[in-house]
Amino acid sequence: MIFEEKNIDNLLDGCLSGNETAQKQLFKLFFGYGKSICLRYASNREDAEEVLNDGFMKVFKNLQKYDRSKSFKAWFRTILVNTCIDYYRKKEKLTYDFDDAHYEVHSNDTNIIDSLAAEDILAMVQGLTPSYRTVFIMYAIDGYSHKEIAESLGINEVTSRTNFMKARLKLQLMIKANFPKLYTMSLNTKLHEN
Repeated sequence: MIFEEKNIDNLLDGCLSGNETAQKQLFKLFFGYGKSICLRYASNREDAEEVLNDGFMKVFKNLQKYDRSKSFKAWFRTILVNTCIDYYRKKEKLTYDFDDAHYEVHSNDTNIIDSLAAEDILAMVQGLTPSYRTVFIMYAIDGYSHKEIAESLGINEVTSRTNFMKARLKLQLMIKANFPKLYTMSLNTKLHEN
């Protein structure tokens, strides 16, 4: 079933009236999208599925609050991101580094990232500590500002920026350790271009 925002109203009406078939259809329709969001924040697939289920429960519980003049997909995404953050506040007890030192992150050839499979990138992101992973995903993937991240997580902006920079550095080190040939190929390409 191809999702179209304008055709969802009947499905939402069914969900609001408690129709289990409509709820199952909404779950099925948004399961893949929702899981992709939760996987970015989670340490593993089991945690992602737990967060996704919690997120869907919040969607069904708060569906009457959804403003139909806005995108359902965006509203759903916001609920999932907030559920992911809540999950890690409770379970992982995020620890954030406060350090106003500046960290140098080297800009790498984008061809290196393009050469990696999505599963490899996801595995490395999941290998970050919860605090680094959360800030990294919120900033780099979900487009939150450091001010918004700080407010959402109860930290300050400097801490958000520091954790983001440390996450990037750790990801670079993971890529170098796990895929050293990509760096060798990138270096050789740069040498031949000069």
